[in-house]
Amino acid sequence: MHLIVYLHGFKSSPQSSKAVLTKQTVLKLKEAGQELLWFCPQLPPSPKEAIVSVCEYIDQNNFDQLSFMGSSLGGYYATYLAEKYSSKSPQVTLLNPAIEPARDLEKYIGEQKSWHGDDIFYFKAEYIDELIELYISNITQAERYNLIACKGDEVLDWQEMVAKYPGAHQLILEGGDHAISNYSDYLADILKFHGM
Repeated sequence: MHLIVYLHGFKSSPQSSKAVLTKQTVLKLKEAGQELLWFCPQLPPSPKEAIVSVCEYIDQNNFDQLSFMGSSLGGYYATYLAEKYSSKSPQVTLLNPAIEPARDLEKYIGEQKSWHGDDIFYFKAEYIDELIELYISNITQAERYNLIACKGDEVLDWQEMVAKYPGAHQLILEGGDHAISNYSDYLADILKFHGM
């Protein structure tokens, strides 16, 4: 069984266009006979709670292959989890990942509205400390990592992304945006990287 864990970004959800498209494609591959298990939870605002809930799911399931996909803040989480579960040699795809969210999200402390729907949540000051606790200084087994970074990302700095993942597979896109609006162009290659 191949467990695929997709982690959405800040203020996002499993209803994001990238998450939905990836899920639809993975489910088609499952229908075609691949043994795949898809997990894309709505992550709580607390980074600590988000990681605990994902780890509980991983630990409760039997699988022989593990993949992480993370967008923006989800990429930061995916990096932490990939190192935590490094003994299982997970493959990791990072989509415009957040590199320094403790720095970048400080200005969002307070009431926030999610991108999809009318959900209101409160981003607390202590969540910054929780983010710092999840910081990975240097990745191991760089060949397990697949970075997709857009030079036109209007939210995060693509050069920080490139510097964070030396030795990883890197696809640096001219232009583009934070959402990777043409994500469908790259999905087949992403899934191929994960052995699907």
